[in-house]
Amino acid sequence: MSTVFEESFESMDATMATTEAAEPRNSYVRVAFASFIGTAVEFYDFYIFGLATALFIGPLFFPSTNPEAQTLLTFLTFGVAFVARPVGSALFGHFGDRIGRKTTLVASLLIMGISTTLIGFLPTYYSIGFIAPILLCILRFGQGLGLGGEWGGAALLATENAPKGKRALFGMFPQLGPPIGFVAACGIFIAIEQMLPPEAVNSWGWRVPFILSSVLVIVGLYVRLSIIESPAFKKIEKAEKQVQIPLMEMFTKHTKMLAVGSISMVACYTLFFIITVFSLQYGTVTTHVYTRTEYLVMLSIAVMFMAIASPISALLCDRYGRKPILLLSYFIIMAAGLLFGMSVTSGNVIWTTIYLSFGLFAMGFNFAPMGAFLSEIFPTQVRYTGASMTYNLGGILGGSLPPFAITYLMGFEKGIYYVGYYLAVIGIISFIAITFSKETKDIDLMDN
Repeated sequence: MSTVFEESFESMDATMATTEAAEPRNSYVRVAFASFIGTAVEFYDFYIFGLATALFIGPLFFPSTNPEAQTLLTFLTFGVAFVARPVGSALFGHFGDRIGRKTTLVASLLIMGISTTLIGFLPTYYSIGFIAPILLCILRFGQGLGLGGEWGGAALLATENAPKGKRALFGMFPQLGPPIGFVAACGIFIAIEQMLPPEAVNSWGWRVPFILSSVLVIVGLYVRLSIIESPAFKKIEKAEKQVQIPLMEMFTKHTKMLAVGSISMVACYTLFFIITVFSLQYGTVTTHVYTRTEYLVMLSIAVMFMAIASPISALLCDRYGRKPILLLSYFIIMAAGLLFGMSVTSGNVIWTTIYLSFGLFAMGFNFAPMGAFLSEIFPTQVRYTGASMTYNLGGILGGSLPPFAITYLMGFEKGIYYVGYYLAVIGIISFIAITFSKETKDIDLMDN
């Protein structure tokens, strides 16, 4: 696989060298790295909060008088960012479509990084009472706001600079950021668990991953500042064809694709929440079947299969089209839902690791094509807004509804099995949405 990528990049950069004199363009290697590193940093920030939600946030920021209420409030805090993300999509999408992709991407990374770092310095409920969870929710909102503008810009950076016939492959690079960010987040939490006694982890050690985010943000900013604007945006900017209010344009003229794109993302985020945040909390806190370190190691192994699935899915998309590969991915997600209950209750490390690997492989297989697909269904004038909004509306439905649904379903006997069935049903809904989409593999983003 690495040989294929090396040969592809050498060929692409050689082709680009013949046209650089006519018009300056970003190096394909730089585009791939810049689109990847930003989402890796952003999703590292996002994942450390998810892991902290499962392991620490509840007891530290909410009263323990009612364990069920504490768990629900903890998961709702996780969901606050999903509510913020459409707001970030509208805000950053507006400026991304009006003044350009580059400046907007830098701003979104800064907001995400500052919010995450400040969480590491927050006092807990036992220090300042209910002000603590309020401040936590505000900073969590800031995380979601930044991420709402990040993904769409990173996807456009990759796809609008991609060579002909390689758009899904390049659109995959932002999608590789999440598994790398997740491995980094898990690795730091594992290191903290191993290096510090439990009382130190619970009192101050959990703050370290949040504070370290500031270092990663500096790296991401350095790379992002080195790129130039995409040719698709420069073309409409030169012709002065930007629309005044991209959000209004999208809602009035592209409603169908907004709905299709949003619903297509719901299954992916529902799968992510259930496989990572909920199963981690269930396996280590609710049932105590596994230790924190054991489950984090299993998830770290499993997320590598998400990274493996991404290039496979992207290459298939460039060859056969977006629609057939996405439809196949939802069948895999449905299977992951049907197997969920028996897998997380097995108590067997090997079987649970295999299942988590299968679940995150399904996520990678579905997630990778989205970089190209959600960018291609909107014209250049509203592409940043459209891609960001569909991605994040799917995120709010896939990330905010499961806490309520799971809390309700877990009240039934063998409720853990119903959680898996819920995932399978969401897979069916996203499958139906994609059947209403058009094939976008061969469109020209410069003319669209």
